[in-house]
Amino acid sequence: MPRISASPALSKLRILDLTRVRAGPSCVRQFADFGADVIKIESTVPEDMGGPREGPDFQNLHRNKRSITLDLKSPQGKEIFMRLVKTADVVVENYRPDVKDRLGIDYASLKKVNRRIILASISGFGQDGPYRERPGFDQIAQGLSGIMSVTGHPGGGPMRVGCAVADVGAGLLAALGVMTALLERETSGEGQWVQSNLLQAAIQLLDFQAARYAMSGEVPQQVGNDHPTSMPTSAYTTADGHMNVAASGTKMWQRVCEAIGRPDLFEHPDFKTAEARAGNRTSLNAELNQGFVKKKSAEWVAILNAAGVPCGPIYSMDQVFADPQVRHLQAAAEVEHRTLGRIRLINQPVKLSRTPAKLAAASPERGEHTVEVLREAGYSDSEISGFRTTKVV
Repeated sequence: MPRISASPALSKLRILDLTRVRAGPSCVRQFADFGADVIKIESTVPEDMGGPREGPDFQNLHRNKRSITLDLKSPQGKEIFMRLVKTADVVVENYRPDVKDRLGIDYASLKKVNRRIILASISGFGQDGPYRERPGFDQIAQGLSGIMSVTGHPGGGPMRVGCAVADVGAGLLAALGVMTALLERETSGEGQWVQSNLLQAAIQLLDFQAARYAMSGEVPQQVGNDHPTSMPTSAYTTADGHMNVAASGTKMWQRVCEAIGRPDLFEHPDFKTAEARAGNRTSLNAELNQGFVKKKSAEWVAILNAAGVPCGPIYSMDQVFADPQVRHLQAAAEVEHRTLGRIRLINQPVKLSRTPAKLAAASPERGEHTVEVLREAGYSDSEISGFRTTKVV
């Protein structure tokens, strides 16, 4: 049974976590937060984790897990791993595609031990194909997917999105795939191999931008803060900063014109139709900025919300977590860390009414639960002592 009770929702599941950096941990975190018994399998020697173990990145990605150390390259280490596979539901890894084959922990090998096992593999570019062996990295996927070509101001050159959208997207899609495979297993009794990759996740996140090309051959361009097709939707200058307004559709456009005291803009031929507003976006934004600059952002947000026009401030990160709605949603939650004390992490955003997720435990120390997990697997204390002597664990 799991030693960390984050939620009863997935408490019957056991996940073997071989992941590192971000994409894989983003997948596993979904299961850990909802109570799965996640066993993080780490190297017997310290390894590069992309940042300090005590840092916010690692702490945010690896809460609600147990940790063991295991040398998967040794025969005994592989034997221990396969014993754990016998009672596991899911294995998640984000090695380069060839690594699991070399280690002998590919899906075909795992299936021989446990026909119900689900293997989730997250890679940079897919498990096969011409880029199979390339190392995956979020920014590389952003460039290859086209995300950087549609981000930024016109003529300003490519621009990366300011967060790891390909990594996190690939992780969440893998988690969705695992949940689908678990549901299907209820019928078939068999596991399967779930795959996601950073490149395809980034293309998926482009959504309508990619669909514009796939369906009609239209190549989207950079438009800065403007919406590519629906104007006025952009960031506008106010008396004390900037705010976002999203006024698509004729009625919304009319409400904006009335709010800024410019009903003449609604009748102007350059802005009369949606197509005209999109085509004349530069002059449209100039006219709107002349109106918005007369009041502060908070004043406009109140006025436009009262008029039913979608709008909002543009926050810095400290302002985000001071916002009353963000606080109400409990977007950050506290957890007790054995050396760091009380720390705040990003809370699980998916809410369940009966079996909610919880930050029940901070990230484990490397190998903190090795003895505990091996005892559960049936190994004696003398055997575990021998494993330590031979540096298998």
